Amino acid sequence: MIIYLTQKNTNYQIAELPINFFKANELISDELIIYPEHKQQKFMGFGASITESSSSIYKSLNSYNKSKLMEAFFSSKGNNYNFTRTHINSCDFSLGNYSYVQDNDRRLNSFDIGRDKISLIPMIKDAIKLRNSDLKILSSPWSPPFWMKTNNQMNNGGKLKKEFQSTWAEYFCKYINEYKINGIEIWGVTVQNEPEAKQVWDSCLYSPEEERDFVKNFLGPAFEKNKLTDTKIIICDHNRDIMIKRAKKVFEDPIANKYTWGTGFHWYNGDNFHNVKKLHDMYPDKHLIFTEGCQEGGTHDGSWKLGERYANSIINDLNNWTEAWIDWNIVLNHEGGPNHVSNFCSASLIIDKENKFNFQNSYYYMGHFSRFIQPGDYIVKSEINNSNLSAVCSVDSNANLTSVILNDKETDQSIKIKYDNIVINLKVPSNSILTIKL
Repeated sequence: MIIYLTQKNTNYQIAELPINFFKANELISDELIIYPEHKQQKFMGFGASITESSSSIYKSLNSYNKSKLMEAFFSSKGNNYNFTRTHINSCDFSLGNYSYVQDNDRRLNSFDIGRDKISLIPMIKDAIKLRNSDLKILSSPWSPPFWMKTNNQMNNGGKLKKEFQSTWAEYFCKYINEYKINGIEIWGVTVQNEPEAKQVWDSCLYSPEEERDFVKNFLGPAFEKNKLTDTKIIICDHNRDIMIKRAKKVFEDPIANKYTWGTGFHWYNGDNFHNVKKLHDMYPDKHLIFTEGCQEGGTHDGSWKLGERYANSIINDLNNWTEAWIDWNIVLNHEGGPNHVSNFCSASLIIDKENKFNFQNSYYYMGHFSRFIQPGDYIVKSEINNSNLSAVCSVDSNANLTSVILNDKETDQSIKIKYDNIVINLKVPSNSILTIKL
């Protein structure tokens, strides 16, 4: 058994420590029971998003610091991410609004991803190279070009004009093909980032019915026509509270269902973890992927709650059938930007004006999962009866068990781990996270 620890007010950061460090009283009533034979979903991986903002910071680094960043996130010596998410056209974490075509080019003859070649594509390609091409890339639009929209701007919501639905579907196809020409395979797309949010930044509104009809009548057929059916189509891409109503509308239509791989979701409007499981139970053949989460309102530098929020979400999402989990921006600056509408947020890595790296505790908390729960492992059923602790467990192809346990309380907790007629008593230190290789 090997145990790794990250703990508040210590220097322990995914530190391997001797078993005696976690020695607990034998008289423990609280139990974590693991059922290795009760496999749930096959897990696909973890990741973080590469935006124009992140890539502009990356571009400014020297070669040593570029390698340091890549190793920290994408190598097996670091967090071992095998997913990333990026944007089609601009998002709020871009340096300004932009699209790939000239104004009113209905035939898309001017389609050009030159803007992305400045920093976005080079950073993605560096990650692909380090991963030996084992990197799944999910792309999401925040807004079509302004002239395709009812409000005649990329920001502040608005809707896709009906006369441009076919054009917008072809736009997706051109994007995928242009990226392929530039050495990047797009694993999947979401139909629209946060389709029910009218934001002051790049945004576009779709009702559940409009998303269904766009997939059914335009995006799905366009992917078929352009031989892009290996590219996954993911719906919702919004918060857990609305994921069921949106997915239900799409999945109950047989044609839209046929084109749709699964549902993406965010964390910005409450936990609502029960909705993740409920959606799985309703449509067990469809996939679930967490596509975005971050702490809004600046960098929150040094806040221990950051990592605890991440761990709480990952544990509950994975226990409720989520197959992949993608953080928002991989790196931001000292303000939590750049962001072209000042919607500053936190990231796992903050780089200051002197190019000093500040890894937030969310980086280490994510690492407790991503370094040990590998793509292809199965999440297994577990039960815990200590309300001060939460845990998720997995098993690999060699029947090796991993358990990640979170204690977000200010007091030590004790737990009795039981599996396969084995009993282990452990102390889980205050404000800590443990990864246990059983």
